[in-house]
Order: sequence, then structure tokens, then C-alpha cells
Amino acid sequence: MKQDATYIRWLADIRNEDVGLVGGKNASLGEMYSQLTPQGVKIPDGFAVTAEGYRHVLTSAGILDDLKEALAGLDRSDVADIAERGRRARDLILSAGVPDDLWNEIRTAYDMLCDEYGPDADVAVRSSATAEDLPTVSFAGQQETFLNIRGYQALREAYVRCLASLFTDRAIAYRVDNGFDHFKVALSVGVIKMVRSDLAASGVIFTLDTDTGFRDVVLITGSYGLGEMIVQGAVNPDEFYVFKPTFRKGHRAIVRKNVGEKRVKLIYGHGGEKEVTRRVDVPEADQKRFCIGDDEILTLAGYALTIEDHYSEKAGKPVPMDIEWAKDGETGELFVVQARPETVQSQKAGDVLETYRLDERGTVLAAGKSIGDKIAVGKARIVTDVSRLPEFKPGEVLVSDTTTPDWEPVMKTAAAIVTNRGGRTSHAAIVSRELGIPAVVGTGDATEKVPTGREVTVSCAEGEEGFVYDRALPFHVERTRLSDLRRPKTEVMMNLGNPDAAFGLAMVPNDGIGLARMEFIISSYIKVHPMALVHPDRVEDESVRQSIADLTYGYPNGEEYFAERLAEGVGTIAAAFYPNPVVVRTSDFKTNEYASLLGGTYFEPKEANPMLGFRGASRYYDERYREGFSLECRALKRVREVMGLANLIIMIPFCRRAEEAKRVIEELEKNDLRRGENGLQVYQMCEVPSNVVEIDAFSEYFDGFSIGSNDLTQLVLGIDRDSAVVGGAFDERDPAVKRMVAMAVEGCRRNHRHSGLCGEAPSTYPEFADFLVEQGIDSISVEPDAILKITLRVAEAEERLRGAKRAAPVPR
Repeated sequence: MKQDATYIRWLADIRNEDVGLVGGKNASLGEMYSQLTPQGVKIPDGFAVTAEGYRHVLTSAGILDDLKEALAGLDRSDVADIAERGRRARDLILSAGVPDDLWNEIRTAYDMLCDEYGPDADVAVRSSATAEDLPTVSFAGQQETFLNIRGYQALREAYVRCLASLFTDRAIAYRVDNGFDHFKVALSVGVIKMVRSDLAASGVIFTLDTDTGFRDVVLITGSYGLGEMIVQGAVNPDEFYVFKPTFRKGHRAIVRKNVGEKRVKLIYGHGGEKEVTRRVDVPEADQKRFCIGDDEILTLAGYALTIEDHYSEKAGKPVPMDIEWAKDGETGELFVVQARPETVQSQKAGDVLETYRLDERGTVLAAGKSIGDKIAVGKARIVTDVSRLPEFKPGEVLVSDTTTPDWEPVMKTAAAIVTNRGGRTSHAAIVSRELGIPAVVGTGDATEKVPTGREVTVSCAEGEEGFVYDRALPFHVERTRLSDLRRPKTEVMMNLGNPDAAFGLAMVPNDGIGLARMEFIISSYIKVHPMALVHPDRVEDESVRQSIADLTYGYPNGEEYFAERLAEGVGTIAAAFYPNPVVVRTSDFKTNEYASLLGGTYFEPKEANPMLGFRGASRYYDERYREGFSLECRALKRVREVMGLANLIIMIPFCRRAEEAKRVIEELEKNDLRRGENGLQVYQMCEVPSNVVEIDAFSEYFDGFSIGSNDLTQLVLGIDRDSAVVGGAFDERDPAVKRMVAMAVEGCRRNHRHSGLCGEAPSTYPEFADFLVEQGIDSISVEPDAILKITLRVAEAEERLRGAKRAAPVPR
């Protein structure tokens, strides 16, 4: 204990149980400082002025009755009334002064902090209410925080302003909404040594995915400078995802990185009381780079898991955490400056799956990052600043540049929220999750493109990107009680290409991914032809070369850009469904599709019939694409070995002959991907009739087969499924097609190989799913929106088969 004081507690002497004395923030900080510093988590030192100090201020000044009078008869629905009463309450506290005995203790404690860190130490002065940050009630930033406070006078003013912030409009409304007596809530104030993140970076960590509640990732957001810019939504931060299960096993399991714009940052002011912090622009070159490196991402993930494990052990159940971090630009050290239980996703009931479906799409007015997974309809209202809030009507869609805590009383009445700026941990995002309403943040131009009074649909049900559509569009909600869903013996898997949707879809009962399409990741995440990255000198168009240079900025070279981005896309899907198998098909673009990628026209031949041309396996060992396939292999190897996601299975498409299969397997081995090594399995798409006829020969090279019903039907019947003339005759239920499918399943069984099917047939024709079950197929893989329906259908088909066997006469 550093000092014998009535109103001061040092972090080393505070535990989580002291929440009534020092409030939620300070109790948590003290818990970590005292318990987790020995485990390697770095926490800056400091002290708390207890809630008794706040009460001492009120009684010494004799203002308690005046405060009660100021709030008596409050009309919660009247924004102007709340504002006026809040101002009166704050003025009472600001003019009350600090009793001498209390101030002497604060000053002595600050002197001791200066002895530890140097004279005139810079501190953060943070409010910590006794009813704030409790497990079931937590809103973003109810009271004030003041940064870069130095010296006695600035500290004294910051302390009083923290006390007054107990009566901001948002704090008053919050207490009314949550049933707290204004005068049973008290305020402690933390005085904590500043971390010089103004010279480096800071951010927020969640030990789950904030949009879906997926528990197996650590989500780290970061931006340059002091952390207030992220919370205020002034920047779109970098995002990093670390996969917990394999990270705990020692793997560098960064499965995803998204660079944010980070256009501004908050740094220390030039000095003096008027400007303790200031906002400055971030140089364009820094905006394009990640604000921290991979080693730092992994260090922060380690801190986060240590904190989550500690709180979970204390609670006797899993406790996902919401953590603030900061990097000191002078020492390079990483610190945790706050942690609290996450209170949105962790409180949701997990038994009922609620899925919002948009029935039709319309004109997109604005797009940004989706927060949540719901859809809402309402009239848009642009609000430019706090003074315009009284104009907002309940049920409207709030459209603004950004939001701050002062807006919360109105945000609670909104159908949805749309902002120009901000990321997943911005104020607008945090509050919309708390309220359970959809939000689209970081649109850039919503206040210009979405007019006030226009009926709009805000959709966050289409993956990571959220959309604001013109007019009210029809949608519906599907609700499934997961505990009622029977799991059939036949594996029911998903087809998936979009990594953005992976964490959410992983919540749907499934047996893994039967087809992960690499093409979506290449066209959406990478956008460049792999050979143009290997041989940029062959790209003659200067504008294309510049586009490629912009995309690959910050990476060592184009090849590493391709391998890392592809690994992140594939790794996200493999992590979401871990430890279930995830079958990833290597690239299967046709030459005309490859040519549409940046730089692609310089590397692709023109073919009359690309569907039957230079595609799939034939490319992988050909000199025209071998180096591109090597980059694909590098990414897959990184997912399995660096990220530790050994549930990834490689699948080779459109392999025409057994000799070709042999050459592809040799090509994989040249790239250090060997069947059986570290459990690696290699499947083949069974989509060419020769695959079925010669399945015994192909089985020498592959561990399983996935029937591609679309291409197999096309080639068995000799029909171009896209033809307007004969396309109508395309039907997977044709007897010839079904016979080929049955032969393939039997061939797999004969060769002790996995049999599966990926295609639309089972969901388009439910009786086709029955047929597959009757053939004894091992797995059926369908689009995500059909998986629940097919699971029920397969379970029923299996039950009928069992009943038929029971009813069959016993042979004599």
C-alpha cells in the first residue's frame, strides 16, 4: 500500500470486488494490475479517487438537495428538458469546489506517481461510475475522460469535470432507462499514467466477433494516435482477427487483416490548458499501412486471452471481454488500459437462430460496414449536429457523419443508424449492437446520397458489407430452434465463397464446408491475375500497373500480396468451421474470367469455348500458369501450417485424365504439399464423365471425390446450361445423370474414398437429396440458405430407410 488515505486507492490494492468503492472501470483496472501484471500483461500504474470522494464533494458544498430538485419531475421523452436539467446539475458540481482534505490526498498521490514516472507526469483522468460496466448494463462512454493532464491545476479541473459528467444528458437518460436512482449512483475517478500512444497507435480488442458472437476469434482494431478517435467513429480502423484454438497451440494464427483508412489521429497538444490534445491528418502513406505489425498483433491477442481466461475463471463460465490497448511510441511497449465484460453478444440466447432475408434488392444509395445482421425499414433523417436531434422522430433511420454519446437518447428510438465515418468499434457501432438495431458505418457519403424523408431499407444481412437501399423492400425473418434440429448420419455441409459471411454461418448447425470457392476470394479480395503479380513487367497498360501498385502497397512484393490475401480469405473460412473439414477448391476460373482480373489479358489465350478449355487441373502444371498455382499452394500451406488450420482439405477441379491427376499431385509436392503429411487430404471434383468411368484409377491419387452436379450434368447430357436455346433441357434428375452419380458413389465406396456432392440439385429438387441418401453418399453440400431445409430432409430420408429395413422380411 503506497499511502494511508481516506479517499485514495492505488491500483495494486484494488480488486474487481471493489466496484462499489471505485466503480467498474477502476475495479477492473486494479484487478488486472494486481493479478495479471505477474502474468506478463502490461498495465500502466495509477490510483483511484473513490466514490466517497464524490459524496464528500456534494455534502461539503451542501448541494445534494439542489441536485435532487434539478432532476425532480424529469420528462424522459423531452430532449430539451433533459438538456436543461443536466446543465443545471453540472453547474452545481462545477461550482462546488474540492474540499481541502480530499485535494491534499489527490495531490499527494499525484506526487507519488510523478516520483515513479518523472516530474509533471502526464495522466489520463477517467470517470468510473459505480453502476457502470456491470455485466448486464454497459453503454459506450457514459461519463467523461480527459487525456494528457499535467500538473495540479489541470488535474483538479479534470477531476471536477469528471464528477460533473455524471449528469450529462446521456448519463441521465441511461439511468432512467435502466431503472437506476440518480443518487444511488456515485462516481470514482481514475488517475492513470498516460501511454504515449499519440506517438504510435491504440485501439480496442474483443475476445469474440462483435457482429456474430463467434467466440473463437480475438478481434483487434487499431489506429494511429490516442484511442478516442476509434470510439468516436472519426476513423475507420485497421482490423485483425486471431483464431484462438490454434493460437493457444503456438501457431501464428492471424487469420485476417483489413487495412482501415485512418485519415486522422489525436495527439498531444502544443501545451497549456486550452489544448491538451489536438486532431491532425495522417500522411497518406501511413493510412495505407497497418498501424501495428504481426508480432504486436499476436502479443495483444495473448494479453486478451490471459484477461479473458482470468475473468472466466473468476465467474465460473466463459466471459468474453472488451479491452482497450495502447502502444507507447517512446518505448515500443504495448499496454492494456481498460477491460470490461462484453455485454451484447455474450448475453444473447444461443438456442434460437434468427436469420433475416431480403426478398428483393433495389438501388443502392450507400454502402459501408454492416453492424449486426438485421434489416430495418424507415424514413431517413439526416442529422448534422446535436442541435438538430429534437427534429428526429422515433422509427426513422438516423443518417449522420458520426455519432457521440450525447446522441444516445435519440439513437435508442431509431430504426437503424447510418454514418459516413467509423468502424466496428465506433460509438455508433457499439450503441447499435447494444440496442439490437442494424447500422451501416463508414459509408463515406451517406449524408450526401441518402436524402431526408426518403423511405429506405437498411440491410446488414448480406455479410460484412451493409447497404442502404432506396425504398422499402420486402424481407422476412426465419427462426430456428437449434435444439430441435436432428443431426443425420449423412454429413450436411455448406458451399461458401465469401469469407465475410463465415463467422455468422458457422452458427448454423453444419458438418463443415463441402466447397469453398477460391474464385470469390481472388476476384473480391485480390483482384489481380496471379501471373501479373509474378511478372509485372509484362503488364503494358500504365493505368493497370498503377492499380496493381495501389493494391499491393505495403506488401514486400506482389507475390506475397497474393499469398497473404488468399491465405486470409481461406483461413477465415477454415477457422470459422474448425475443427470440421473445410474443402477448398483450387482456382477454377475459365480463361475469359481470368482475363477479367487486373493484368489478366496479358496472360490468357482467347478461346472459343472456355467451359471446355484451359481450366482447372490442366493449368496447374502448364508453364503458362504454374507460377500462379505455386502462389495458391503457398497460401494453402500457410493456412495449414502457420495458422494451424489442418482441417483444410485441398480439392482439384476439372481433372480430365488419371495422368493429369498424377501431374497435379507432383506439382503439389513440389510446393511442399504432400498427401498424408500433417494429415493432408486431397480431393477431386468429380464432374467429368471420365472421373466416374475411371474412378478406380483416379482413386490412386485422391482421398475423396465431390460430385459437381452442374458440370457433370452438362457433360453427360451434352447441354450448355447457359444456352437460351437448349438450356431448358438441363436437369440433374435425368436417369443418365443419376446413374453416373450412383456409379461415382459406389466407386468411392469400393475404393474406400469419401463421396460427396456439391451443387444446387438437392436444394432445387428435394427428391434428389432422397436419392443421394438412398445411394449411401457420405456428404451433401448445399448453399447456406438451404442447409436447414436439407438437414431436415436428409434426416427424414434416413428415418424412412431405417423403417424400410426394419419392415423387410427376414430371409429363411
